[in-house]
Formats: sequence, C-alpha cells, structure tokens
Amino acid sequence: MTVSRRDLLLGSAGLAAGAAGMSMLGSVPARAQSAMKFTPEQGASLRVLRWSPFVKGDEDAWLANTKKFTEATGVEVRIDKESWEDIRPKAAVAANVGSGPDVMWVWFDDAHQYPDKLLDVTDLANDLGSRYGGWYAGPEGYAKREGRFIGLPLATIGNALCYRESWVKEAGFSEFPKDTAGFLELCKALKAKGHPAGFPHGKAVGDGNNYAHWLLWSHGGKMVDESGKVVINSPETIEALKYARELYQTFIPGTESWLDVNNNRAFLAGEVSVTANGVSLYYAAKNDPKLAEMAADIRTTNLPIGPVGQTVELHQTTTAVIFKYSKFPQAAQAYLQFMFEADQMNNWIQGSSAYCCQTLKAFANNPIWTSDPVHAPYAKASDTLRPNGYAGPLGYASAAVMADYVLVDMFAEAATGQRTPEDAAKRAEQRANRYYRV
Repeated sequence: MTVSRRDLLLGSAGLAAGAAGMSMLGSVPARAQSAMKFTPEQGASLRVLRWSPFVKGDEDAWLANTKKFTEATGVEVRIDKESWEDIRPKAAVAANVGSGPDVMWVWFDDAHQYPDKLLDVTDLANDLGSRYGGWYAGPEGYAKREGRFIGLPLATIGNALCYRESWVKEAGFSEFPKDTAGFLELCKALKAKGHPAGFPHGKAVGDGNNYAHWLLWSHGGKMVDESGKVVINSPETIEALKYARELYQTFIPGTESWLDVNNNRAFLAGEVSVTANGVSLYYAAKNDPKLAEMAADIRTTNLPIGPVGQTVELHQTTTAVIFKYSKFPQAAQAYLQFMFEADQMNNWIQGSSAYCCQTLKAFANNPIWTSDPVHAPYAKASDTLRPNGYAGPLGYASAAVMADYVLVDMFAEAATGQRTPEDAAKRAEQRANRYYRV
C-alpha cells in the first residue's frame, strides 16, 4: 500500500473506544456483515484517491481497513491524497481523459458533472441500504442521478461554530446567541475586546461554501427555485449580503483569501475567537500539549438561526465514485462493500473522532457521538444536511455553479465592499444563468 502527499493538520483521537465501544452498537442488524457480492478480477489492483485528512485518525483507520481488505482478497490498494481544493479538478480531468484512480472521493454534487463516466453502483448501494437502516436523504441525493446510484454516499463532514468560551464571557455574554442578530452583536463585542471572528470568504471548498450557503439560506434566499430558475437576485439575498458586510467588519484582516486550512490556523494561533469548522479544529488543539488550555476552552454549537426561522445548514459531503475506465470494476465494488460493512465503517467513524458522520442510519449509535459534548453539533450532520442545489434539482447546473464559486464570490464581493449588495447579487445571477438554462 502506497501513501503519498502531505497531511494538512496533525491531530488524531486514535481509536479511543476500540472494540469495547463497538459492542455498544446495537442498531447494527445481526445479518449486516454480508458475504462479498463481487469477486475481484484475477490480478486486480486498485488506486484510490482521497482528500488529505484534517483528523489523522480518519486516515489511520481507513488505511487499517484497507490493509484488512488486501489481506482478505489479495488485491493491492494504493491510497493517494490531494488537498481539498485539488480534488475537484483532479476528478474532472480523470473523467475527461479516461484514466486515473479507480476509486475517488469527490465533493458535494461533483459526480453530477460527469455521471456518464461513473460506474452504476445501484445494486451495491441498495444492498448496503437494506442491511444498514437506509441512506440519509441528503447524502443519497448527492450520489444519485435519475434514480440510479453513480456513487456511494461516504460521509458528511459536520460544520459547526467553534468558539472560545472564556472570550465569549469576557465579551459580556453568558451564553452563545442562537440567532443571527445576537451573533452579530457578540462578534462586535468580541472584536472590541481584541478577539475578532474569522470566516472564509476565499475559494474554500468546505468552509467557504458552508458559510456562504448559511448566510444565504438563513435570510430566506436561494440560488434557484423548485423548477431550477435562478432567483438569487432577490430582496432576501440583498439582506443576507448586508448582514455579511456587517459581520465582516468584525473579522480579522485577510479572510477574503482564506482556504479551508486558514481558519484552522488562525483559531489555533489565538488570532480569532470564533469560526465555523469541523471537529478537527478541536482535536488539533486537544492533541497538542501546548494548546491544552485552549482545548479546554473550546465549545461548539450549531450556526445561528436567521430571519427564516429555522436551522438551515450545508455540510461538506463526500461521495466515493468508481470510474468506468477502471480495469477492475468488480474489485473496486468489492473494496467499497468491504469498507462499508459494520466492522470497518464503525472503525472508521470511531477513528475519525466525530469528523466523518455516517451516511447509513444504522451507524448513528456509534459511541463516538456521545463520548464528548463537543461532538454533539456534528452528530446529525447527515440528517440535517440541505443540499447546495436547494431548492432545485441536483445536476450539472448545481454542480457547476458550486464549482465556479458563484455564491462564495458573491458574498466576498459584497462583504469586502468590492461591489454593492445589489451589484453582487446581479452578477451572481448572470453567472448562474450561464449554467441554469430553463
């Protein structure tokens, strides 16, 4: 097994609960662990391309499970890694040229940009769903097209506010505000105390998209309506952009160029008091003896509720796809089945330390979710996920609009003052209409 490229951040909670924890998973049916449905081709070997881990235990568990697969089948598996931002173009190139990894982990609705290049895995997905409580609707939607699975929903990476409790209290707040108005006042107070906030306005695949979609949806805006007509240029969107501009005034300088790693670094350096992130941020602090005081001060909560009156959040979602050009499609499906079976999937969720939320409902009782109060906001990410294509159908257009960072750029332009809210919304409308043609 070959491991290449770099890790973005250190941090692993290890496989803390181990076998004892796994025995608690009563929701996994007794018949769940199934015989292999697919027989690997003679002499098969596989190349898998995944994103670089933010929690080292995620990778450690995945590699351990892969080793078990090789020992059981004789199929050698090479695991490569790429940065989050590089996954999307790498997958598009592989699809277009017809060569590259056999299996790849892709983001959000990327699979809908090249569905005809992907192996139909409907039989495998239905088998896993029938034995493990069914798929959560949000991740399933990203992996299906026209009723067929073009990939397997692999994980939802929960997104939540991470903040320093002592600094929130120093700013005069006994508890974290639950609405957007209160959140803005908190961030103003934090900045006045020398503890600015920080959220990515750069082309961050995960954190930038999660933040921008929350800003839009919390104020009642949406990119398209149910028919796929672009409706981003609306009064609700203008209000969201005005709010983003006010919130931006409380930020540390430079957030307009932040990628997914930058808010982690700023928070861990003590430069910002609050940001939105996966649980990886907490574990990066917890596993560094120098940051023990910070780790003890970190708290998490779901993003505030805006004028729309309900929780509306986008979470980073990843799908495992098999390209049709693979010489070993049977081996690739055997590999994914093996990795989704109870022993391996529970091991991976546990090793991920609440970073990777299950996409199959039977794994919701993994003890990792109740092992630490910090994990609570991440526990139901797959259940609460709103797809980025809301309120229209997922497909080429929704995937292309996200890949082109139309929404992220709109908020960056308005927040930083490059454009007025009205001009930013109008430009986003024009850009989106290049992809949505109704």
